Parts: sequence; C-alpha cells; structure tokens
Amino acid sequence: MNISVNQLSYQFGKNAALNDVSFSLKAGFNILLGPNGAGKSTLFSLLTGLRKVTNGDISFNQQKMEKQRQSILSKIGVVFQENTLDLDLSIKQNLGYFASLHGLSEAKALANIEDVLTQLALNDRLNDKVRNLNGGHRRRVEIARSLLHEPTFLLLDEPTVGLDIASRKLILNFVRNYVKKRQSIVLWATHLLEEVETDDVLLLLINGEVKGFDRCHKLLTQHKMDNVSELFTNLTQAKGHK
Repeated sequence: MNISVNQLSYQFGKNAALNDVSFSLKAGFNILLGPNGAGKSTLFSLLTGLRKVTNGDISFNQQKMEKQRQSILSKIGVVFQENTLDLDLSIKQNLGYFASLHGLSEAKALANIEDVLTQLALNDRLNDKVRNLNGGHRRRVEIARSLLHEPTFLLLDEPTVGLDIASRKLILNFVRNYVKKRQSIVLWATHLLEEVETDDVLLLLINGEVKGFDRCHKLLTQHKMDNVSELFTNLTQAKGHK
C-alpha cells in the first residue's frame, strides 16, 4: 500500500507551484510541512483529483490518477483547508448527503463511523445545524465525514488551521490513533511545527520543491539540528529560499 508521486511539476501561468516533486508514502502518519505558499495546497489539489496532472504522475497502489481517477477517489478521505460543509444542514444531514455520493445509506455510513462520532464527541449533536457549531466542532464533522466510506488513504490539508489549542490537540490525537488502528496512509499538511513528532515521516516542501523526506529524527541527524524548529528555519532560509 502506497502513494507514489514521481517528478510532479505544476505551473500557474509562468509561476511554478511545484517543481519536480517525488516521494513515496507508506502506511502510517506522514506530515507534509512547509511555510504558507510552499505548494502544499497545490499538491493536495493534484492528489485529490481537483487539478489535472500535466507533468509527472501520481499513483495510489499502482493505480495512476490520470487513468483511474474514480477508482482512486473512492478510496480517499479528504479534509480541505477551507470549510466545505453546508451550514444550513444538520451534522446528520451533511453526513447523509456525502454518504449518498459514495453509494452508502445514511444508516450504513453512520454505523461505519459510530466509534469516530463517539471519540469526536459528536453523537449528541447530530441534529444540530452546522451553522451553530464553533470552528473546532465543524472541523470534527469534516474529519468524521472523510471517514464515512472507510477510506484507505486520508489526506488532510491544514486541518487544524485557525483552531484553539484544545481542538487542535483533540483532532491531531484522534487522527494519530486512527491511523495506528487502521494501518491506513495519512498525509497531514501543516505549517505548525508543534504538530510534528520525531518519529513522523516528514516531507519538507519549500518553494514547491522537496527539501527533505525521511523520518524526522533522521533528518535532524542528517542536518545536525536539535529540533524541528531549527531544521525548518535552516532549510527555509537556505540560499534561494529566503
């Protein structure tokens, strides 16, 4: 089981958003770390099929995105940086609508995530309108929604951005525990250094280029740095990336 990206480049007009990006992810918790504007969201839009791959290729379990897009998307759970819930529907209605897109009944979908709803403290709020939820609870709903069809791959684009510390911790811990239990592949994009643990697989994206890819503790040893903050600062301020 893997996600493979090979020599992926993408441009907006004359501006390069990604330049010859290559990596391969295996089961576990993988972090995509980079400053704002590094190309993280562009990469996610290509991984999730929102943008067409024009240079290079992306494969999920040897299936190429450009050839087997629908099959791949049926196995992916996604949480985008921007909120995509219908504010005037209840939590249950939002989940039910998304389930129908995957050919699932509402009852089956809710059964699939019964434990998820409990862990995210959403069971007692299923009939609440999303409009009445705070940012942290809305994000929890999006996490639950992404798991309705029991995906093999989970892609989260800055899922804790703008949330308070307690909400960030709850969501991050939930996803970490989920991936251990399910042995799925998670790619968690962030610019928050405190979300990185030394045993995480760390993909450092800076100015659209991969500047590091390995276990965090191995990158620290390689660059002779004591912590992620030093590593990040060193690489982002390297020549050509100021």
